[in-house]
Amino acid sequence: MREVRVRRGLRGRGRGRRRRAAGAATALLLLAAGAGGCRLTPGEDRDRGPVQVGTTDTVTALDPAGAYDAGSWALYGNLFQSLLTFAPGSKNPVPDAARSCGFKGDDLRTYTCELRPELSFANGHELTAEDVKFSFDRIARIKSPQGPGPLLETLGSVETSGGGRVVTFRLKVPDATFPLKIATGAGSIVDHRAYPFDTLRRGDRVDGSGPYTLKEYRPGTSAELTPNDKYEGAVKDVGSPVTVRYFPEPARMSDAWRNGTIDVAARQMPPADLAKYSLSETGSRMTETSGANARFLVFNLRDGAPAKPLAVRQAVAAVIDRQALARDVHLRTVEPLYSLVPQGFTGHATSFFDAYPKPDEDRARRLLLEAGVPTPVRFTLAYSKGAATDQEAALLRRQLEATGLFEVTTKRVEWTDFQRGYARGEYDAYCVSWLADFPDPDTFTTPLVGDGNALHSGYSSTRVEKLIRKAQQNDQRGRVADDFRSIQKIVAEDVPLVPLWQRKDYVLSNAGISGTQYLTDGTGIWRLWMLGRI
Repeated sequence: MREVRVRRGLRGRGRGRRRRAAGAATALLLLAAGAGGCRLTPGEDRDRGPVQVGTTDTVTALDPAGAYDAGSWALYGNLFQSLLTFAPGSKNPVPDAARSCGFKGDDLRTYTCELRPELSFANGHELTAEDVKFSFDRIARIKSPQGPGPLLETLGSVETSGGGRVVTFRLKVPDATFPLKIATGAGSIVDHRAYPFDTLRRGDRVDGSGPYTLKEYRPGTSAELTPNDKYEGAVKDVGSPVTVRYFPEPARMSDAWRNGTIDVAARQMPPADLAKYSLSETGSRMTETSGANARFLVFNLRDGAPAKPLAVRQAVAAVIDRQALARDVHLRTVEPLYSLVPQGFTGHATSFFDAYPKPDEDRARRLLLEAGVPTPVRFTLAYSKGAATDQEAALLRRQLEATGLFEVTTKRVEWTDFQRGYARGEYDAYCVSWLADFPDPDTFTTPLVGDGNALHSGYSSTRVEKLIRKAQQNDQRGRVADDFRSIQKIVAEDVPLVPLWQRKDYVLSNAGISGTQYLTDGTGIWRLWMLGRI
């Protein structure tokens, strides 16, 4: 058995302690507060209370079996434990609730974890292997359309042994990425005494064993987190109390930042605000992390949908001008993306640039004419909130309609309804952002274009599925680049989606807050416990 063992805790803040480097993926830039208005200096800090963290993310469910989105998972990583987690700057998971984990044998189909001794939930209940099995089994049982089931599609069954200390996962097919997947929000362990097996748990309570407990939750407004004194895991020094404040729009969070009512501004500030920061003043910091956030225009491929004909999707791909999106809407705070797998991940390619090197109205017209598709093609483009999403949808509509080949109706939808809507096939096309669940290119293939994908697009490809399985069988992850390039070439041919851009992750904080460089690093973990007041 190849084992993963704890070498060092995930926390290094405090006197006499050394900080862990965040790795090459994370660069800390000290920038001044611009964007208009004034920031409070550390000496003018309101009080020494909880660190106030702002975000525009939305929590769609407090039950881990019912959500597969960035806002919910950011909270889960602080309130629940998984068997494994990611240390800052590392691409390899380390044990959290587990003491050790590893594949048994060489076929990558049996994965075993031994739990730490004397684990307990914050409510005082003992955490055993039964809770781990229960947590994974109920995800499969409930099968929520918004849940993390697509991420666990290689899992066959879960067994317990060793007096409640050992968990064994039997996989349907070899999957070298399985340890990465259970280190995410999909691996959140819940108390089997507190959560129903057949349905999602309702209400605003959480019973987890993570670094924090949920003191109070106001949906869409705030989540008050306090350190969990019963936590035992990879985090060796749980930080300060934190209040996460949820804003419906980036502009509202920008106002709160300028007014000094939040200490940290994470996902997502308006592009204009980010573009105005300079090095000439003091009082705040900006942390810039290599982007694992990609934006896609996804097509509904169900029978009868306007984009069902391949020529329609290829014509859209031939018209879209990513450079204009990055320049005119996002003010160069994003980079044009021409592939399924973003830059910075193994196997990144430029398949859409190779297939559609520049906006080409004549080519789009020929594609539709040769396929016998009547024009204009009419379809609805849905989207939800985010930085500059209204302007983005408007520009996409103008680009497409300027050709005379398309008539596009844009539709803004509240996030929870938006997720349910595309799961039911209600939109002809829709724009979604995708954050990496874990630091491996599989996070941009299996959930997005695999069979039964999380986008519910209706896309299925035997060729893509074979390549996904082939890549999953290789435990030398640096050697799977060709497989992922082949997947991206097929996707550029089939066009189930069109990549638009990728974004770096920016975190703003006042100078009196430490640890923001460790908050996020492209591994999908939101480390609120690293934050503290200087």
